[in-house]
Amino acid sequence: QYGADALRFMLVTGNSPGNDTRYMDEKVKAARNFANKIWNATRFIQMNLSDEITKIELPETLATEDKWVLTLYNDLVKEVTDNLEKFELGVASAKLYDFIWDILCDWYIELVKSRLQAGGETALNAQKVLVYVMANTLKLLHPFMPFITEEIWQALPHEGDYLIRAQWPTYRQEFDFAAEERAMEAVKDAISAVRARRAEMNVPPSRKAKIIITSQTPEIYVGGRDFITRLAYASEVEVGTQTPQDLNGMVTVSTHDATMYLPLAELVDIEKELERIGKE
Repeated sequence: QYGADALRFMLVTGNSPGNDTRYMDEKVKAARNFANKIWNATRFIQMNLSDEITKIELPETLATEDKWVLTLYNDLVKEVTDNLEKFELGVASAKLYDFIWDILCDWYIELVKSRLQAGGETALNAQKVLVYVMANTLKLLHPFMPFITEEIWQALPHEGDYLIRAQWPTYRQEFDFAAEERAMEAVKDAISAVRARRAEMNVPPSRKAKIIITSQTPEIYVGGRDFITRLAYASEVEVGTQTPQDLNGMVTVSTHDATMYLPLAELVDIEKELERIGKE
């Protein structure tokens, strides 16, 4: 009903050596949804792929978000290989699931969409990184979901005849971009915090509002301004080190590294919001 890959992934995920596994239909459905997520992400990559890309290679110039995803991919290679050596199959599959669903599909693809639309060299570089990370992550996932990974790998630019015979990825020291990873994680946390607060207040994405960010490392948020504007639904983003003098009518959102201020009047109908809070 759900396919062999979904069943295999369900049997491995959340399992530890020596324990019996209870069959659960919902878990197999979740594994099938994971397979669909990978399929749709690959379709998106293919739709945005130019004819110039015929093999797996990285560009000479990497943007901050490229270095971020490569660092996390590199960590994944190291950890999954280590888990498999120790027969920690459930741990390895969970890490692959989190990386593919959250980091690659939900974040990195969203981050590079504007570059893909821009065209030229910036789009070409984003395409190369997308293909590199997706094709090599499929190698890590192949032991768990052999059929869909082989099918997708064949559809992407690749080297060799079959994925099952491809070289297993190895950890590469030159992919350890610690500073860029920290910067991108800080920007990502800021976006997530603002989006969560907006969701709590039932503010639709179409209603954009100014965001004022204060941090002791303002250069991080200046560098990520485009991402914050687009993904946190901002009309404009102001970055500084000093707290705004007038905080009246401001919604405050904090992360470990920054505080965001959003003018309440731009977000909601204040009377309705007071009524909602009163009911709660």
